[in-house]
Amino acid sequence: MFGFIAAFVAGFLAPHAEGPLARPLASAMGDKVPLAPGELRLLSFILVMLIAGIVAELLDSGSAFWIILGGALGYFALRLVAAAQAFLEQRRK
Repeated sequence: MFGFIAAFVAGFLAPHAEGPLARPLASAMGDKVPLAPGELRLLSFILVMLIAGIVAELLDSGSAFWIILGGALGYFALRLVAAAQAFLEQRRK
């Protein structure tokens, strides 16, 4: 369960980790590994999920399925909540 929670938080924080994690790594890779502008967010997601995987392993909690599901739900959490709210508002009418 802790692995799922760690992955959810990591997925939610992925866009915010671009500056402190992904940009320095991308600049360190330089021209050897060019990144498209959209790939910086992906690199950020990969890095935070790697951290979540390490945390899950250290806590001996969570399988790969729950780590991936937690990360995906965390990454899209705000959009999923907005879609659910819109659905509920439409049902009330």
